[in-house]
Amino acid sequence: MKIILLSGGSGKRLWPLSNEIRSKTFLKLLPAPDGGRESMLQRVCRQLDAAGLLSSTSIVTHFSQFEIVRSQVGEKIPVLAEPHKRGTFTAIGLASRYLHTQSVSPDEIVCFMPADPFVDAAFFEKVASLPSVLAQSGARMALIGTKPSFPSTQYGYIVPAPGQDREAAPYLSVAEFAEKPDEQGASALLSRGALWNSGVFAFANSFMLEVLTSRGLPDDYGQLLGLYDTLPELSFDEEVVEKTKPIVVLPYDGRWDDLGNWQALAPHLESRAVGPGDVSDDSADTHIVNELSSPVHVIGVSGIIVAASPDGILVADKAGSSRIKQINPGKSRAPMYEEYRWGTVTVIDRGPSTGDTNTETEVVIRRLTLLPGKAFPYRAHGSAKKSWTLLSGSGQMILDRRVTRVKTGDVLHLEPAAGYALLADASGPVELIEIEFGPEGEKPVPAAPSLSWEEAVLLCRNDREPDPGKG
Repeated sequence: MKIILLSGGSGKRLWPLSNEIRSKTFLKLLPAPDGGRESMLQRVCRQLDAAGLLSSTSIVTHFSQFEIVRSQVGEKIPVLAEPHKRGTFTAIGLASRYLHTQSVSPDEIVCFMPADPFVDAAFFEKVASLPSVLAQSGARMALIGTKPSFPSTQYGYIVPAPGQDREAAPYLSVAEFAEKPDEQGASALLSRGALWNSGVFAFANSFMLEVLTSRGLPDDYGQLLGLYDTLPELSFDEEVVEKTKPIVVLPYDGRWDDLGNWQALAPHLESRAVGPGDVSDDSADTHIVNELSSPVHVIGVSGIIVAASPDGILVADKAGSSRIKQINPGKSRAPMYEEYRWGTVTVIDRGPSTGDTNTETEVVIRRLTLLPGKAFPYRAHGSAKKSWTLLSGSGQMILDRRVTRVKTGDVLHLEPAAGYALLADASGPVELIEIEFGPEGEKPVPAAPSLSWEEAVLLCRNDREPDPGKG
C-alpha cells in the first residue's frame, strides 16, 4: 500500500502563528518524545514510521509550502508540489498519476489522508488494515470513520447502512454522507450511528486512473501539471466519494482530534505559557503562545488565548477565537516569518523609505538564520539593493563570480541584479541582518530553487556567470 499525505491549508484560524505558508500543519507546538516540540506533520510522520508505513509515504503540497515541508520531513520522502491550489480532487489525481509514472502497479492500494490528524497509534493500525478490508468486502473504496463524542457541526458524517452487526463486522457498508449539518441535524445523524469522516480514502490506484480518464485529463503526469492553472477547484468527497458504490467504512473509536483552532490546540501544549511570559494562577484555562522576544504576562484573566508572532498579536476568548478566520488579517499582507530547508527568514520591519520622493520604494529589514552546513541556492534579487551584516557564524559566499570567506562582523553590499549564495560552516549557524531598498512587494527569497551551491561554485571556477534563472 502507498500512503499519500495531503498537506495544505491557509492558516487562518491559528493566526498569527499560522499564515499562507506556515499553516497549522507546520506549527512546532506539540510536545515531542525527545523533550522538544514537533509539528502535526512531524508527529504523523513519526507515527507512520513506528507503524512501518513511512517508507511507502509521499506528500502532496502547494509549491509555496514545498520548502517548509522539506525542512520538517527531510529529503527521503517524495514531495509533490502543486503549482496552484485546485482542491483535493486534483491533488489526489496528481498523486495517482505520479505513482503510475513511477511504475506502481494499477492494482496497488493507495491511501490518501490528511497530514495533520491528532490520533493515537491505533489509528495507523486501522490504516494498515485497509487493503485487507477492500479485499474482504469487494468494495471500490474504504474509509475510516471516527466515533463522534458530541453532535459537531464542524465535521462531515458517514452514515452506515442500517441493519448491520457492528460488533461482529470489522467494517460497515455506507448508505450516505452528510456535510457539516446544523446541531439538530448532527444529533439526528448520531441517532443513526453516523461516524465523523476522518478524510481517509483507500482504493486501488486503477480506480482513480479511470476517473481521470473519464474526465478527459491527460495520462501524462507532466501534462497534468501543465494544465493546473486551467483546472477548476474541486472536492474529492463531492466529485468521487459521494458517487462511488459499493463503499465501506472502518470504524475507529480511539483519539481523533482536529487541532484547527486555539481552543482545540491549547490543551495539547506543553505548558500554559509557550515562549517568553507567564500566566497567573488565577487565570484559569488561559494560554500564551509567544514567538516574540518580548515577554507577555496575563494576570487575572481566564479562558483566553494570547498568541504573538512576527505576523501579529491575537488576544481572544478561546471559544470565539475562530472568528479571526472572518477577519483574515493575513489576507493582504505578506508573511513575516518563513521557513526553508536551509533556515528561516523573519521580517523585523517593513515600510516606505522615509525622506524618499519615490513613494514606491520600500525598506525591509529581515533576520536570516542559515542552519549549519546548509546553503540557499544561487539567486538574483532583482532591482533591489541589499546590505548584509553577519551577526554570528561563518561560511562561504558567492558574490561577483567569486567564492570568498565570510565571518561575524562582515558587512556585504549586494547591488541590483547581483547573483549570490551563502553556505554556513558545519560548525554552527549563520545569522545575519538584511536591509533591502527596492520596489514594494518584491519577494526577497524566491521559493523555487535555482542553482545549487555546488553547481554555482563549479560555474564560478570555470569563470562563467551562473544563471540564477535556471531551475
